[in-house]
Amino acid sequence: MRRTQWRLKLVFALTLLAMTACTPVQPWERGVLAKPQMALTPNTGNSGLVSHVYGSREAAPASSGDAGGGGCGCY
Repeated sequence: MRRTQWRLKLVFALTLLAMTACTPVQPWERGVLAKPQMALTPNTGNSGLVSHVYGSREAAPASSGDAGGGGCGCY
């Protein structure tokens, strides 16, 4: 019985925590969120090059799914 109550409380707390992240964006906040500084990758043209160089140096596939290079692994 106690274990069930504990699990119920945990589920309730996690649900409340998840619901706090779901806030609507107000019209006056949309301009701020649309700025280039708020992008996940601020410079999309450069991120592909950086990913390629990192993958070549690490001799491992990059996050884009490319084949691994034969780099030395040093920076």
